[in-house]
Amino acid sequence: MFPTLNDLAPWLPGWGSHETFVALGLCAAGVVFLIEKRRRGVSDPRIPYLVLGALAGAAILSRLGTWAQHLDPSKNLSFVDQLIHGNASMLSALVGAWLGVHVAKRIVRYPDRTGDLFAPAVALAMCIGRIGCLLTERPGTPTGQGWGIVLSPDAAARTGSPAGVPLHPSFVYEIAFHAAAFALLWFWLRHRRIAAGETLTLYIAAYGVFRFLIEFVRGNDIAWMGFTRPQLFLMVTIPILLARIAVMARRGAFGPGMPAVEASVADQNRSPREQHA
Repeated sequence: MFPTLNDLAPWLPGWGSHETFVALGLCAAGVVFLIEKRRRGVSDPRIPYLVLGALAGAAILSRLGTWAQHLDPSKNLSFVDQLIHGNASMLSALVGAWLGVHVAKRIVRYPDRTGDLFAPAVALAMCIGRIGCLLTERPGTPTGQGWGIVLSPDAAARTGSPAGVPLHPSFVYEIAFHAAAFALLWFWLRHRRIAAGETLTLYIAAYGVFRFLIEFVRGNDIAWMGFTRPQLFLMVTIPILLARIAVMARRGAFGPGMPAVEASVADQNRSPREQHA
């Protein structure tokens, strides 16, 4: 385990590895977001407020998503302590970002869908941020495969994992998934004829299915009937996402009947009155 960058290499600063890679992921996502925003010709001055809403929502709900871990409230951290010191959840962060954007849209009265702007940026942020998880968190369950991660006694004690046993590199699997998702979104899907905002739906649904499966080797605590808390959450959300995709597919949202991305740029820049005329 490498809790600080200095543990990776003595010439690196003593910054926290997890925090550093999360910050790098957000910076990379910002660059991708700006590139896609410019490519689509979106120049509405309210867009920064939506980004702030996404960041605020992700920051708050990522902590609150892991708050009620015990049925006995006295065993959980206080609300303030949870926000400051509590564990963070990526799934909760995604939900929080989605809610934050929608709240911001309501406040500034932004009418258009923005999922296509966020989708590749989120995928890249997740890919880079998970490197920090790989360096600092419990790898996964034991595996007999040669690619397993073997922890020293100190690292095993720090993460609550068995020592000297090859463990599934679950975060490597996630990094590979998000890297592939970003490549698919960036080089193919964002140029396809897809209804506005639906590339984000496709990405989140794919990640939900992948995350449900990877939880079996992730090493998280079992919550109920052999399933972890993320799996119980995904049992509810995955059917909703898949149902939405099915409905949108029946409406032709992913077919050749949709206008090309470049042809829809002018629609995105029209005023709300012009759009609903």
